[in-house]
Amino acid sequence: MTLGTRLLTWLRGEYVGTDSLGNRYYREKGRRQLMRGGGRESREKRWVIYAGAPEGSKVPPEWHAWLHHTVDELPNPARKRYPWEKEHRPNMTGTPYAYHPPGSILRGGKREPSYGDYEPWTPE
Repeated sequence: MTLGTRLLTWLRGEYVGTDSLGNRYYREKGRRQLMRGGGRESREKRWVIYAGAPEGSKVPPEWHAWLHHTVDELPNPARKRYPWEKEHRPNMTGTPYAYHPPGSILRGGKREPSYGDYEPWTPE
């Protein structure tokens, strides 16, 4: 968190909630009169204070929708989860938990040999 974000949060921030990863969400206090026509004055200011390193993929979808004004209602943590919904996971690239497909150099570089219609190119 930068000094500017810390000051904005302290002076003008209204705490609205926390997600399952510990990120805290705020909006501007004192609901000012919003103007029509788009631009900065047509929406309230909303922001997140990340738990740990600031990484945009650590924001769950329901909070992402609220931050970007897709929905106006705050996410309900007690809402019914469907059986097909998976738990949100942040981007794991660059961590030991990153996905490496079979044959990847980072996974050992071994892959199944190719058979069938594959013929390697050789220069003439």
